[in-house]
Amino acid sequence: MDKIGQYRQVIKQIIAEHAKIPYSYGELERLAIWNDEQDSYMLVDIGWERNRRIHNIVFHLRIRDDKIWVEDDWTEYGVAQELVDAGISREEIVLGFQPIEKRPFTEFAVG
Repeated sequence: MDKIGQYRQVIKQIIAEHAKIPYSYGELERLAIWNDEQDSYMLVDIGWERNRRIHNIVFHLRIRDDKIWVEDDWTEYGVAQELVDAGISREEIVLGFQPIEKRPFTEFAVG
């Protein structure tokens, strides 16, 4: 399997695992959303909590320039670390939500 194919497989496995986590409150569901043509992958919480509408991006990943870009991440453990745990090197992961001037100080790729 090529590198991009491996990225897609690992990302989808991580999304699927997160999507299985049930909620203990509210009428919420987790939606796994991906588009292989544009290499964009998201996990979204959607539903109602009491009288409040919920529509939150849990995390958003993209494959761009042969790297995995973490565009948004609201997980406690960190989806970038989950990628590392799955065998993706830190040099192949960009924290896109970090300003470009701060990226050199992370343990991940600059972009």
